[in-house]
Amino acid sequence: MNSNPQHQTSDESLDQACAWVARLRSEVMSNAEKREFAIWLAASEAHRQAFDEVVELWGDLGALAHMPIDQLFPESVPNSPPKNGEPRKPKKAQSANWGLPQWFIGGGLATCGAFLAVWIGLQWLDSGKIDQQLYTTQLGEIRTVSLADGSEVKLNSNSELRVSFSRKERHTQLLRGEAFFDVARQTARPFTVAAGSANIRVLGTEFNVELNPENTRVSVTKGTVSVSEAEKTPGLTPESVTLIKNQKVSVSPLGLTQIQHTSPEQATDWTRGILVFEKTPLKEALQELNRYLAVPVVATPQVESRLVSGTFAVSDPDNTLEAITAALGLQQDRSNDNLTILSPKHN
Repeated sequence: MNSNPQHQTSDESLDQACAWVARLRSEVMSNAEKREFAIWLAASEAHRQAFDEVVELWGDLGALAHMPIDQLFPESVPNSPPKNGEPRKPKKAQSANWGLPQWFIGGGLATCGAFLAVWIGLQWLDSGKIDQQLYTTQLGEIRTVSLADGSEVKLNSNSELRVSFSRKERHTQLLRGEAFFDVARQTARPFTVAAGSANIRVLGTEFNVELNPENTRVSVTKGTVSVSEAEKTPGLTPESVTLIKNQKVSVSPLGLTQIQHTSPEQATDWTRGILVFEKTPLKEALQELNRYLAVPVVATPQVESRLVSGTFAVSDPDNTLEAITAALGLQQDRSNDNLTILSPKHN
C-alpha cells in the first residue's frame, strides 16, 4: 500500500501535464481539445502547479518554440531572458538540488524525465521527415536496440530490422530472423511491424515475432496485439485477430492459424540464451535452431512432424542438433555443404 497518497496524486498530475505539453506542441489541436485542456487546467490547483512546473522545465530546454501556450495562458510561459542591460527579475529561493523543481528530484523524475528523453530523441519529427535506421545481427549475436520513442527491440541471431519513424507513425519491418519488442505506449502514434505475411499493430505492449521461411509467428507476453494478413488483393479486407497475453498465432500466404496458448518462457526463451521445446514439431524446432547454425538443417516429410522436448543452449547449436538427432532416432545427410537433411535412420 502506498503510504503517501498525496505524492501519488502529484505524480499523476505531472503525467497528465507532460501529455498536455506534448499535445499543445503538436500544432494539430482542435478547439474542442483546447477547451478540454482549459477544463483540466482549471479543475484543481494541483493541475495548474504541475503544468507550470512542466512548462518551466520544457522552456529551459527550448522546447516551447512552437507551442501556443502564450496564446492560451500567457502567465504559464517561463520568463524570457532579460534584454542587455536589464536586471533579471529575482526568482523564488530554491533548495540546493541543482535548481531543479522538487517534484523532479522525487517521483516525477521517472515520469517526466523519461518523457523529455523521448522529446530529445524525436526533435527531427518536427520537420515531418521519415527517419530510417537498419539494425542487423550476425550469426550467434544477440543485440538490444533502443529506439527514439523509448521502445526497445532485442534482435536474435542472424536478424535484420528496418525502423522508419515519422511524426504520425512508428513503422518497423522485420526483414530476417526474430525480434522481441517492448513498445513504449503512444496512443496517438501506433507502432507497426511488417514481417513476411503478417502486419502487426500495437499501442504499447510486449511481443515476439519470428520470421520463418513459410510463416510468421507472433507471440504476446504483455498487453494486446492486432495481427493481420499482409494485403494481397486490392479491395479485399485482410483477415485479422487480436491477441492477448500468453497467446500466439502464425500467418502464412494461406492465412492465419487458430490462436494457440503460449507462455513468456516459451516466447522469450532465446532472450535468456536457451531454446525450450515442449512437444514441438521437429520442423518448427529446426526453424528456431537454424538461426544459430552455420549450415541450415531440414527434415524430410516422413519425420518433420515428430515431437521434440527439452531445453538446449543456443551457444552450442551443433550439439543441440546432435541431441535431437539421437533422441528421435534420425540420421544426418551432409552430402550437400550448404544443407543438412534429417531422415529416418536405416536399420
